[in-house]
Amino acid sequence: MHIFANLMAMVPWFWLTVWSLAFVVVGAWIGHRRGQVWQGAAWGAVLGPVGWWFAWRMRPLPPPLPHPAYDRRKE
Repeated sequence: MHIFANLMAMVPWFWLTVWSLAFVVVGAWIGHRRGQVWQGAAWGAVLGPVGWWFAWRMRPLPPPLPHPAYDRRKE
Protein backbone atom coordinates (compact mmCIF):
# COMPACT_ATOMS: atom_id res chain seq x y z
CA MET A 1 0.00 0.00 0.00
CA HIS A 2 2.91 2.32 0.70
CA ILE A 3 4.26 1.86 -2.84
CA PHE A 4 0.83 2.61 -4.29
CA ALA A 5 0.55 5.77 -2.17
CA ASN A 6 3.99 6.92 -3.38
CA LEU A 7 3.03 6.31 -7.01
CA MET A 8 -0.23 8.25 -6.59
CA ALA A 9 1.70 11.13 -5.01
CA MET A 10 3.76 11.45 -8.21
CA VAL A 11 0.69 11.92 -10.43
CA PRO A 12 0.04 15.58 -11.38
CA TRP A 13 -3.62 15.54 -10.25
CA PHE A 14 -4.15 19.28 -10.64
CA TRP A 15 -3.15 19.32 -14.31
CA LEU A 16 -5.06 16.12 -15.05
CA THR A 17 -8.17 17.76 -13.61
CA VAL A 18 -7.62 20.98 -15.55
CA TRP A 19 -7.15 19.13 -18.84
CA SER A 20 -10.20 16.94 -18.20
CA LEU A 21 -12.35 20.00 -17.53
CA ALA A 22 -10.99 21.65 -20.69
CA PHE A 23 -11.96 18.57 -22.73
CA VAL A 24 -15.49 18.71 -21.30
CA VAL A 25 -15.84 22.46 -21.92
CA VAL A 26 -14.69 22.24 -25.53
CA GLY A 27 -16.94 19.22 -26.11
CA ALA A 28 -19.88 21.14 -24.64
CA TRP A 29 -19.10 24.11 -26.89
CA ILE A 30 -19.04 21.88 -29.97
CA GLY A 31 -22.26 20.25 -28.77
CA HIS A 32 -23.81 23.68 -28.30
CA ARG A 33 -23.05 24.49 -31.93
CA ARG A 34 -24.92 21.26 -32.83
CA GLY A 35 -27.79 21.87 -30.41
CA GLN A 36 -26.77 19.00 -28.09
CA VAL A 37 -24.68 20.41 -25.25
CA TRP A 38 -24.86 17.42 -22.92
CA GLN A 39 -23.92 14.88 -25.56
CA GLY A 40 -20.94 16.98 -26.64
CA ALA A 41 -19.82 17.33 -23.02
CA ALA A 42 -20.19 13.59 -22.51
CA TRP A 43 -18.12 12.78 -25.60
CA GLY A 44 -15.43 15.21 -24.42
CA ALA A 45 -15.44 13.73 -20.91
CA VAL A 46 -15.25 10.11 -22.03
CA LEU A 47 -12.84 10.32 -24.97
CA GLY A 48 -11.13 13.69 -24.59
CA PRO A 49 -9.98 15.27 -27.86
CA VAL A 50 -11.09 12.18 -29.80
CA GLY A 51 -14.60 12.79 -28.45
CA TRP A 52 -14.56 16.23 -30.05
CA TRP A 53 -14.57 14.54 -33.44
CA PHE A 54 -17.62 12.49 -32.44
CA ALA A 55 -19.31 15.60 -31.07
CA TRP A 56 -18.62 17.44 -34.32
CA ARG A 57 -20.08 14.54 -36.32
CA MET A 58 -23.43 14.69 -34.46
CA ARG A 59 -26.37 15.74 -36.58
CA PRO A 60 -27.62 19.22 -35.74
CA LEU A 61 -31.05 19.25 -34.18
CA PRO A 62 -33.75 20.81 -36.36
CA PRO A 63 -34.98 24.22 -35.27
CA PRO A 64 -38.06 24.20 -33.04
CA LEU A 65 -41.43 24.36 -34.72
CA PRO A 66 -43.15 27.76 -34.68
CA HIS A 67 -46.12 28.27 -32.42
CA PRO A 68 -49.42 27.93 -34.24
CA ALA A 69 -51.14 31.16 -35.17
CA TYR A 70 -54.25 32.26 -33.33
CA ASP A 71 -57.27 30.44 -34.75
CA ARG A 72 -60.20 32.82 -35.27
CA ARG A 73 -62.58 29.99 -36.02
CA LYS A 74 -62.79 29.17 -32.32
CA GLU A 75 -64.51 32.49 -31.53
